[in-house]
Amino acid sequence: MEALKTYDKANISALVNSREGETKIGEQVLPFSGWEQLKDSPAHFVLLGIPEDIGIRANHGIAGAATAWIPALKALLNTQSTLFLSGNELMVLGHFEFPDPENTHSKNIRLENTRLENAVAEIDEQVYPVIQKIIAAGKTPIIIGGGHNNAYPILKGCALGLKKTMDVLNIDAHADLRPAKGRHSGNGFSYALKHGFLRRYSIFGLHQNYNSSSILTEISQNPNINAVFFDDLLAADHSYLMELHPLLSVLTNPTGLEIDLDCIENVLSSAFTPSGFQLNDIRKIILQTKKKFAYMHVCEAAAKMSDGRESSATAKTIAYLVTDFIKAQLVATGSR
Repeated sequence: MEALKTYDKANISALVNSREGETKIGEQVLPFSGWEQLKDSPAHFVLLGIPEDIGIRANHGIAGAATAWIPALKALLNTQSTLFLSGNELMVLGHFEFPDPENTHSKNIRLENTRLENAVAEIDEQVYPVIQKIIAAGKTPIIIGGGHNNAYPILKGCALGLKKTMDVLNIDAHADLRPAKGRHSGNGFSYALKHGFLRRYSIFGLHQNYNSSSILTEISQNPNINAVFFDDLLAADHSYLMELHPLLSVLTNPTGLEIDLDCIENVLSSAFTPSGFQLNDIRKIILQTKKKFAYMHVCEAAAKMSDGRESSATAKTIAYLVTDFIKAQLVATGSR
């Protein structure tokens, strides 16, 4: 776990804009104090950043997801601490720092892609033991990415920590079920299924235009994969939550919540979409779904893309989802 950089109180305080007469969440959150103390910490949730876009680039996407972590963390820490959410429910563990694979500018595209895929496999080996430790301590990890490739080591870490196979609800425009050959952001769930860490996989909001025929066939033929398409949601007369319920009802194992922010309209990401969920749709799903989740993983969004596009809204978007998740899970677990 040499890539993990843990935060102390000073690291956190440096990101908080204090104001007289107010208390920010960042002034209330708990810093990491060691693995031995984690189990006894009063914090129910552990925040972890995976700021990388190596998996996205290995999947031929546009780099930028590595830029979301620090702005999102700042936005979260500068949220007001109130009776609705004080902040002491949360421990800020830290983030990973992964070396970027050297770009040789080779004309051999396959060689370059192999270099990226190998780096993603190395990321897997760093991430899953950290998730395993958090889960084994009885805490709920909240992970801000980063690419969706990290779903695989997160699921692996959870399954090993709980000693149970996982289920997943993934709110996403893409199924990420490309062949389990060469690691990248498009096959995290394929690997989790292949290696037995994922049992039932529910996908909400798939776009018919952006999932291949082979993936659609895999979904239709695998009884453990269920999907609702965004196109069908647009055609339905009733609420998104009514369509979501059947997907949730089959998830009886410990369940992870995955939110790929390319499913939200106009959120900056490698797979930016002009047509998708509104942010408040996702907030309603989080707040109104009365299910206990083993973790939440928010991924694929960016504050700045490698092609020059920028968005200051990304940070607050992620902060809203994190605070909503904590509030909803405190209710779902009877802690509030």
